[in-house]
Amino acid sequence: MPAGLSPFSVLGKGGACLAGLLSFGFVLVSRAEAAPAKAEPSQSAVQSVQGVLKTATLDQLAQACQAAIAQGNASSVTLLQQRLLALKPAPQPLAVVLANADGLLSCQAPDLALQVLARYSPAPGPDRTLWLAMQWRAASAGLDHQLAADALLQLAGGQPGALEARLLPVQEKEDGTVLSRSALDLLAGHLESLGLNREAAEVLLAGRPGGAPLAERYGRAVALLDALPIAQRQRLLELALDQAAAAGSWGLVAELLDQQLALDAGPGVAATKAMQRRFRLSGRIDDAYGEWLARHRDQLAQDPASQQRRSALERQLRSPRAAGGHAASPQPLTNPVSHP
Repeated sequence: MPAGLSPFSVLGKGGACLAGLLSFGFVLVSRAEAAPAKAEPSQSAVQSVQGVLKTATLDQLAQACQAAIAQGNASSVTLLQQRLLALKPAPQPLAVVLANADGLLSCQAPDLALQVLARYSPAPGPDRTLWLAMQWRAASAGLDHQLAADALLQLAGGQPGALEARLLPVQEKEDGTVLSRSALDLLAGHLESLGLNREAAEVLLAGRPGGAPLAERYGRAVALLDALPIAQRQRLLELALDQAAAAGSWGLVAELLDQQLALDAGPGVAATKAMQRRFRLSGRIDDAYGEWLARHRDQLAQDPASQQRRSALERQLRSPRAAGGHAASPQPLTNPVSHP
């Protein structure tokens, strides 16, 4: 990033919006909608889980619930959810509360998990960090974006950039491995779902590490800041292009150049330079399809040579794996996005 230029300086006075938001706590209310009523369990379901309900531990109940979910037995799932909710009444140590909430999440009952978490209110410190992370999991699973964003903002302690290195689980794969994402990106996603696009963009711009991840965030922020003047959005995209090119992420560079062209589609010096850079990159990464799209959009290139090039690209697209085709093996590149 050029000296003296930060993403927040590009935003101007509005860049103080997030700081003010955080200084007031940005307390987000939870959903007012009531959870849908659950179906009454059948008598056969009551009998089939009777022994489990009487003697099972938290882990055993959670496993039984997962089995019932896999079998599509909604009545048994309902019984097991209610048992998990009532098994460990307050007061309980934090470890038990978190295990109970985790069991309810595995039993597809995020609203009940939030009820269990509400029984405990840890003081600031490591315990509260664990509690907030579990609250985020429950709120996110229940699509309660307001409560999920509130939990992450509290984890941030007023500094969204602090969420950069915090990874939170978002999916468990069939082999048992867990996919995680940066809490900073997750917070931006919740804010965007709430319609707070500018705040979401400011969170994305608070990220510190460079390279492809930062470039992706800049591109995403530009898409969210649709009310910002085009010149300022173009400056953010230039920062993103610098980061992506430095990391050698040429596919991302191509996406950012396409985004830049879409911002400045009319005639002008900026559009011409961006188009030239896109053509140059496409040729060097064998991206015939990308170049064809760019030339198709280019209203300035109506000369015979340009039309001939488009015809040649169309022939390549019919044979994508042939030499020069868009699916052929890429060749080594050298500085494909240098400014003209």
